[in-house]
Amino acid sequence: MSNPKDILNKLFKETKPQDRLYPQSETGIQDLESEEILNTNIYNIMLNRRSQRKFESKDVEAWKLDIIFAAADTAPTAGGFQGFDIFHIKNQNIKIKLVGAANNQPYVNAPVVLVFCMNPSRVKMTFPSQTLKKFSIQDATLAAAYAQLAAHSLGLSSIWIGMIDEIKVMETIGTDLLPSSILCIGYPKKVLQPKPKRALSELIHVIE
Repeated sequence: MSNPKDILNKLFKETKPQDRLYPQSETGIQDLESEEILNTNIYNIMLNRRSQRKFESKDVEAWKLDIIFAAADTAPTAGGFQGFDIFHIKNQNIKIKLVGAANNQPYVNAPVVLVFCMNPSRVKMTFPSQTLKKFSIQDATLAAAYAQLAAHSLGLSSIWIGMIDEIKVMETIGTDLLPSSILCIGYPKKVLQPKPKRALSELIHVIE
């Protein structure tokens, strides 16, 4: 990549379809062998990602943040309405307050702190409010997951914070939107090896 700052233009704005990185047609996917699929970048990212609680005191480049935000923006959402908002916390005092709102987990005070919030008012569908709320928490969760994978692909690490006092978080960042999670991102002090997972035979329940 010759100029990282041009990544978003290449993702979405190139006028010639053959020059655009996203979206691309899916032709040829069915011809890939299983070994080739497992060796593609996205599978390596998913297999090697680990939660990281110790970050270097080093700023994350703006162009990397742009890619992380763009990845979150591509996440699937109910009806395509994107029922979530992201709060990028730069203020150091607010980061410290968020530590207290997250059960005093010190790693919340990370180089990059993103609070993913539900915004059911964006979901313009004729369903009961409780259903729209469920859609928006799913939207926010998927967006955070996409952002987390994008961060790992850029040589960064992250920790997903789900143990939060929602009211305290809302008061701290000054919003009436209910938070679903906090994603903390930075350069890892140590590269961690992936942990073993459950056997697929235990994970998958086949109903015939």
